[in-house]
Amino acid sequence: RMFSEFYDDTFGRAWIPAVDIYENDQHEVVLKAEVPEVKREDINLTFENGVLTLKGQRTYESETKRENFQRMERRYGSFSRSFTLPNTVDASRIKASYKDGVLTIRLPQREEAKPKQIAVNVE
Repeated sequence: RMFSEFYDDTFGRAWIPAVDIYENDQHEVVLKAEVPEVKREDINLTFENGVLTLKGQRTYESETKRENFQRMERRYGSFSRSFTLPNTVDASRIKASYKDGVLTIRLPQREEAKPKQIAVNVE
């Protein structure tokens, strides 16, 4: 264990992709996850009981032998992230896209949850 910590045993620890969460002008909650070098078929996205779960795996595929590395900081292996979402999300309209190593998940709000303009009558 001491040597693993000293040499930063990358293969022994899991990695967690960074995620940004924000609301856009279209009243969607947007999640952007950095998942570089993860194949589309290795990404699993589920939504159940108000929880969005992102799972996947980044595999180490290189011609360089592990013994030849002088430093290895990037993480490999399985990951899992779960996010509790507001009950205003319309689960039937969730969309996800993957481009340049970034997974973008759009979670539209239900129509009744969107802000409404109320007219004020003058008497």
